[in-house]
Amino acid sequence: MARSFNDLIHGDTPVLVDFFATWCGPCQYQAPILERVAQEVGDGAHILKIDVDRNPQVMERYGIRGVPTLIIFRNGKVVWRASGVKQQDELVQLLRQAAA
Repeated sequence: MARSFNDLIHGDTPVLVDFFATWCGPCQYQAPILERVAQEVGDGAHILKIDVDRNPQVMERYGIRGVPTLIIFRNGKVVWRASGVKQQDELVQLLRQAAA
């Protein structure tokens, strides 16, 4: 059964959300990095991609001003947030810290 965005971010498992746009060059560079992060952390975290052009209400709710913006949620709270491309090692470390 698919879980909603709200259900996921309010869960105990960390959720890394990539706010992106299809026309964004850095977002396209970030995508394969996130795929490798997902493989490395496995069930230890969820990774979601949200297209800001298709979901302007979510963009507004979280004050997204540029893409890519990455936010890690756990138990409904923002535990980390940054804009721009982030590397695999940094993201894996942040997700593991958020899970601890």
